[in-house]
Amino acid sequence: MKRLCLLFISSVMMTATALAQKDIPLVYKVENTGAKASPQLPAKDKAKKVESLTNPFEWSNGKGSVKKFSKWKLRRGEIAKEIQNYEIGTKPTVAPEAVKAKMDGDTLKVTVTVNGESLTLSAVIRYPSEGEAPYALMIGTSGISLPKDVFAGRPIATMVYAERQVNNYSQFGKPSGRGNYPFDRLYPELKDNGAYSQWAWGISRLIDGLQQLGPEVTKINMERIGVTGCSYAGKMALFCGAFDERIALTIAQEPGGGGAAAWRYSRWHNTQPGAEAVECLDNTDYHWFMESLKENYSGDEVSYLPYDHHELVAMICPRAVLMLGNPDYNWLADPSAYVSMNAAMKVWQKFGIEDRVGYSIVAGHGHCRLHPDQYPEVEAYLDKFLLGKKDVNTKVRIAPAEYQNIDLKRWITW
Repeated sequence: MKRLCLLFISSVMMTATALAQKDIPLVYKVENTGAKASPQLPAKDKAKKVESLTNPFEWSNGKGSVKKFSKWKLRRGEIAKEIQNYEIGTKPTVAPEAVKAKMDGDTLKVTVTVNGESLTLSAVIRYPSEGEAPYALMIGTSGISLPKDVFAGRPIATMVYAERQVNNYSQFGKPSGRGNYPFDRLYPELKDNGAYSQWAWGISRLIDGLQQLGPEVTKINMERIGVTGCSYAGKMALFCGAFDERIALTIAQEPGGGGAAAWRYSRWHNTQPGAEAVECLDNTDYHWFMESLKENYSGDEVSYLPYDHHELVAMICPRAVLMLGNPDYNWLADPSAYVSMNAAMKVWQKFGIEDRVGYSIVAGHGHCRLHPDQYPEVEAYLDKFLLGKKDVNTKVRIAPAEYQNIDLKRWITW
């Protein structure tokens, strides 16, 4: 009888989870469902000091927290505006009539006109030789470092987003500099923006173009769009996925500090005796972020930020995200990403959709060279969230054994 009762309880729980997943979308038709959110954005001297990771469910005014999924979109909207206000700058909204798109052979061309200035983005779509249109699409930020083998035999189109068309900052070559990027011609008042807001804006305009033309013209299924990138482009993929809800799947490969890693944990790590420094708020690249972030929140002042990067990851909920790490490169701050991903995961867990978030932190390979042991995780996420397969396991929780010594309860107190 006891066994039967346990089976019954398990069955009820599985049924409840299935119902929850059925009611919660995998992707949206609009860029930002939380656009109407109006969070409190206190200056540092008015902010509450929080040394652990901030509570992603708590409303910005401190009065209560999200209890139901129906309220998550507004809380997500609050987080989006917090990150823009304190860290990357405004990602402008664009009226549909300001976007004109066309296909030139297999090349998508999108022209955006704002304040009398125009910017044209182009990207080649490479269609698969198998399957039938409309196809799922994986967009690579600055390139696709995931091995071709994971796409072989899968009807997934690919497209590379050349972010230099929006902001040509690079660690290689000579960038135009703040105020002189193509983005700045359209939005001169936003010249102090970090590159990640500008790059996220650009990928959203490409998605605008796909949406405007429709699958009959583009051969792309708008409900099956993914984004991926590695290293600085892994951060880019994460920001793009977080800030556009039309992206169904985000695979952030080795995004490092300023990506999935929590600012607070990385700062704490760097203060420990004998610690080898990791990328944190104090030592990251400030072409990527607003310079005011470091001016106001460096050092111990990071505790006054009203959010942290587990909330950047959580913005992707209820859509899918997989974070790929590489602990062989200390600078990437993977222990911090481990803490952050476990904190972000609480959001998906609360809504019964924890199979939509995962991390795989595996050593033994070069930077941006996926370890063969990680192929199955990536393939599972492609199969479930871009191809719609049900019978795959995406509850990926893989990290070095020594990460079990990290005191998650110290950082996740809510």
